[in-house]
Amino acid sequence: MGKVWTNPEGAAGLRAALLAWYDRHRRDLPWRRTRDPYAIWVSEIMLQQTRVAVVVDRWREFMACFPTVFALAAATEQDVLALWSGLGYYRRARMLHKAAQAVATAGGAMPTTSAELRKLPGVGSYTAAAVASIACGERIAVVDGNVERVLCRLAGWDAKGGHERKVQELAARLVDEDRPGDFNEAMMELGAIVCLPRNPQCLVCPLAGSCKTRGEHKTAVRIRSVVREAGCALCLRAGPCVLLEQRPSTISVMPGLWELPALRDVPNGNARMTVRHAIMNVNYVVRVRDVSEEDLPELAATGSERRWVRVNEAMAMALTGLARKILKRIGKGLG
Repeated sequence: MGKVWTNPEGAAGLRAALLAWYDRHRRDLPWRRTRDPYAIWVSEIMLQQTRVAVVVDRWREFMACFPTVFALAAATEQDVLALWSGLGYYRRARMLHKAAQAVATAGGAMPTTSAELRKLPGVGSYTAAAVASIACGERIAVVDGNVERVLCRLAGWDAKGGHERKVQELAARLVDEDRPGDFNEAMMELGAIVCLPRNPQCLVCPLAGSCKTRGEHKTAVRIRSVVREAGCALCLRAGPCVLLEQRPSTISVMPGLWELPALRDVPNGNARMTVRHAIMNVNYVVRVRDVSEEDLPELAATGSERRWVRVNEAMAMALTGLARKILKRIGKGLG
């Protein structure tokens, strides 16, 4: 038992078992119904640091608005960010937009190899391998966090890290020649729904007979979350309209997005509402206070601006995730 994949026959058996499991149990995700490199590329960018359940509807909305690389290339950055709002890590959207413009300028044909895909802005080795294997059938391994966990457990390597090269080599050796895209997706799927970081479902794992650890394997220590408090100013007037503030283009975090003006201190008793919002390992407790425009501090000379916008129209703007969350609650109350 264990490590039978070290010989050709064992590796072939592992591939067959994994693909048979994947054919029976894979989740029905919309981007798995196409082999369009553009559509798969968009899904891979969205899935970075974002849960599948969140991406499904957002991918559909994005593809409905920008069904081709030409449509995305022709859009304004603000239109792209507006559809991306709430997914976070907005640099992904900006680089996706720039890459689409590069592809459109070159004639509109998406690159079909991982080497060519890596030349696009914002496309790293992981994304290039995923798109090339899934959409174009290139025999190249895809290694994300889920795949790394599966392979480390399979081989019995310490989960503390330092095995990047060995993991990549093992993944490359195992990837199926005839169905490389399906094999890569199967490995990622196995890590996502069976070989979990905690409480792995070893009894239903198709690779249990080839696994050295059978789940008796510690995972990396999770980063502890941090709680911080913040405040926002809610300025409303007839319409109903809300006053929004654009983040300066000169800052590194979410430049150009629209949000409610920030307040340094909002006592709990003065808050209209309290909203919880998480960004990576930071959990924010945000108190929202009714404030008149006259009581707001002057806008710093950063090239930014403030703008009165109808509440229902604001939802189509490039909002920060926190602003979108607050305005959804405000809209329900006003409705």
